[in-house]
This record gives sequence, structure tokens and C-alpha cells, in this order.
Amino acid sequence: MVKLNRIYTRTGDAGTTGLVDGSRVAKDAAVVQAMGDVDEANSALGLAIVALRDDPAMATLLTIQNDLFDVGADLATPAGIDGALRIVPGQVTAIEAAIDRVNADLTPLTSFILPGGTGAAAALHLARAIVRRAERSAVAADHIARLNPDLLAYLNRLSDFLFVLARKLNKNGTSDVLWVPGGERPRP
Repeated sequence: MVKLNRIYTRTGDAGTTGLVDGSRVAKDAAVVQAMGDVDEANSALGLAIVALRDDPAMATLLTIQNDLFDVGADLATPAGIDGALRIVPGQVTAIEAAIDRVNADLTPLTSFILPGGTGAAAALHLARAIVRRAERSAVAADHIARLNPDLLAYLNRLSDFLFVLARKLNKNGTSDVLWVPGGERPRP
């Protein structure tokens, strides 16, 4: 387990941060950007959980928050480290199963939808957009040093899960805010 006695270490004052293997990289390195975006996504999920109150989806989202710490550990651990904490295929299939469960009762899409509806759905849409950014950052980092493919798949599925869960919270999609294309919008 992690034990933190001091929060500041001064080791990053020169613009570098440490990876799990003890190596140091610039704080603007692609992998560090991905770690930051995953952290931001996790924080957005925390806000969404607050908006959910007592919804049964809270348990799934708390599991996902823990998974996102696993994603961060995976990103912070260069390839080739034996026994490293990595995202595993079971975490990807668990998200896929959750997508299938939630999506089964949703009204079929007839339009793109705007991020909104209930407060909880809007919070999930924001988290979804941040997860998409984290995925883009992870893909950029993967171009530099190969990442765990299950990590990339997990982030891809997670944004899909957040999308369908947001729709569920919008009365199974019946309260989704539909996109009205520019040529069809009434003008003031």
C-alpha cells in the first residue's frame, strides 16, 4: 500500500516527475499529460457521484474510480517491469458488460444528443469528454513508448459507458437534449 507522510518532496521543482521505476521525466512528457488527464477524469467522476446521490450506479462509478488509479499506475510504470499493476482484459470486459446492461433499456438514438438533461447526466457527459481527452493523451503517449493495449481499450470503453449511463439518467434517453442542426434551428 501507499504511505505518504509528506505531500511535498521538492523533487519536482525542476520540472520533472518520477515514474515507478525511479526514472524521471519532464512534467510535460506525453505520458505525464495522460496521467494528468486520467486524474482529471477521475475528479470529474467524483463530482458526478455527488450528483447521483443514492443511485445504484454509484457502486459501479466507485469501482471505475479505483480502476482509473490502476490506469494511472499503469501509465507511470514503463514497459518491462515484472509484477507491475496493469489494466487487465477483465477490467475491459467488465466495462463492456456494464455498457450492455445499461444500454439494453435505452430508447434508441434518433439524433446526436447535447450534453445535458439532469444534473447527474450533465456531470457524466463532462466526465465522458474528459475521459476522451485522456484517451487521446494516452494514444499520443503510446506513439512514443508502447502502452498496455488493455489500458487504451479501457479508456475507450469507459467513455462509452459514461455516455450510456448519462442517457439512462435522462429517463432512459427520453429526456435527452437532442441536437438540432443549424439549418433547422429557429432564428431570433
